[in-house]
Amino acid sequence: MLGKWIVRLIVFGVVVFGALQLIPRGDALANPPVQQEPKWDSTQTRELAQRACFDCHSNETNWPWYTKVQPVSMLMSGDISKGREMMNFSDWDQGVELTGDFVERTIRSGKMPLKRYLMLHPEAKLTVEEQEQLIVGLKQLFD
Repeated sequence: MLGKWIVRLIVFGVVVFGALQLIPRGDALANPPVQQEPKWDSTQTRELAQRACFDCHSNETNWPWYTKVQPVSMLMSGDISKGREMMNFSDWDQGVELTGDFVERTIRSGKMPLKRYLMLHPEAKLTVEEQEQLIVGLKQLFD
């Protein structure tokens, strides 16, 4: 009896997963052209930002294979859309309404990069020293 329910549950899960793949992605996984980057204080600040921030906060997102699989595609494109809306290093000429202090608090609190992002991108995890360097460089962009 329990075995039948487990089989039914697995079949249901496979059907739902398959149905999710039919959801069109459209241009959700596209990278618009880079318009203008900020005037970085150093190449090191840019490299740190590229490593820890660019996938969500620029038009230079790296879209790995798993981003083409639903529901991962929906989750990632949503996060990236929000990230670009909040701050986009590729559209710096559009202006940014954040402050250096806000960015500093966000990085220091561990809210950025997102924990779920770090699980799949361990290279984006910055050391304490790298965080400090990034904060100093980003504050110069904002202040």
